[in-house]
Amino acid sequence: MRLVQVSIPTGERETVVETLDSEGIDFFLTDETGGHRYTAIATFPLPQNAVQPVIDKLHDAGLSDEAHTVIIDAETDTSREFEQLAKRYEAENGGDRIARDEILTQARELSPRFRTFVFMTVVSAVVATAGLLLDSPAVVVGSMVIAPLVGPALSTGVGTVLDESNLFRRGVKLQLLGVTISIGSATLFAFLVRVLYLFPPNTDITVISQISGRLTPDFLSLIVALGAGSAGVISLAAGVSVALVGVMIAAALIPPAAAVGIGIAWGSPVVALSAGVLVLVNVLSINLSAIVTLQYMGYRPKSWFKLERSREEAIKRIGALVVALAVLSVFLGGVTYFSYQGAQFEQGADRAVTNVFEQPQYQQAERLQMQVQYRQTFPLGKTTYTRNLPFREPHRVVVTVGRPRDEQYPDLADRIHDRIVQRTGRSVGVQIRYVETDDVSA
Repeated sequence: MRLVQVSIPTGERETVVETLDSEGIDFFLTDETGGHRYTAIATFPLPQNAVQPVIDKLHDAGLSDEAHTVIIDAETDTSREFEQLAKRYEAENGGDRIARDEILTQARELSPRFRTFVFMTVVSAVVATAGLLLDSPAVVVGSMVIAPLVGPALSTGVGTVLDESNLFRRGVKLQLLGVTISIGSATLFAFLVRVLYLFPPNTDITVISQISGRLTPDFLSLIVALGAGSAGVISLAAGVSVALVGVMIAAALIPPAAAVGIGIAWGSPVVALSAGVLVLVNVLSINLSAIVTLQYMGYRPKSWFKLERSREEAIKRIGALVVALAVLSVFLGGVTYFSYQGAQFEQGADRAVTNVFEQPQYQQAERLQMQVQYRQTFPLGKTTYTRNLPFREPHRVVVTVGRPRDEQYPDLADRIHDRIVQRTGRSVGVQIRYVETDDVSA
């Protein structure tokens, strides 16, 4: 619920009174004695989703732009007339949606001051880098909570739809600055950690689960970022706290940026490239979904002469974002394709190995483990564990077999190889690792 106060300019008192009466709105009129610019102040409670329609009707009826409007968050109105008004606007507009001026004010307030923004971004990037290296989900989540990126991410969408060029430019500038600062801070911190031996310098960072999870961006990553942007806008438009949604937006930006910094510090171009693509995809997707969601919710500029310009700008920016995402989708599509191919091969290889061990001559053998080793399709530097990297292809199947001490299986590798080729159509190396077993009966 909102409490609206409108300072009525001289000569417009009757316009306001007639409009509010026609809408069935209870209001209080107070004479203004402080000067000759305003004659009275109208105060009236409104449902949250009725604020913008009522203000628009007042202006359409003749209330000039000189009118000063204050919108206050209120708790309760117990009158029966307010209940009827709320039901009517619920039926007409549906759902909760704050006024245009409110969402504009909230978008501006979400972005902190410049020094605070820089400081919090550096701290969140450093904490995220430490969390990734420690493989600690709790620390990574903590870095998301303090990241100040939700404001700039939503400001660009609000600035585009409401034709507020200053807000749009500030949002874009802070987003670019935030990503740059995050990567730079993560790189510097990771480099210091490495050279000061605070972390084993020869560790293959691709085996750390918190890092490897950011190295294979696919179309699911795109869905997550689009959902984060839409959820952020809906939370903002509903007039509720966007803190939790801000964590989701930060989750799409801060950890991948920290992974880029770690990849640079460790001299791993494939890690930096893969995580960097994920950062770009997330930034573009969040901005795209924010603009589209605001357009769908019906937000428009206040002035009619700005309406056409805002539509043109929105179409241009949506088009640019879609084109950029389409280009990056080549990378996402490649990762998705190679991941699908790898999963298909592992499933086929697993069935092939199982079929071989079902043969009578291998009844005393016990299959302990099967692992598929990969190699990079497009090598970028030397990396041992390519299983966690994009654009990989099966290279070798390693099967660990338990056998009695006196048993020998000289043809096992060839049989498994032939069955894998038959099942998957791929010819890969096969390595058998034997573990001798010695059983004693009870």
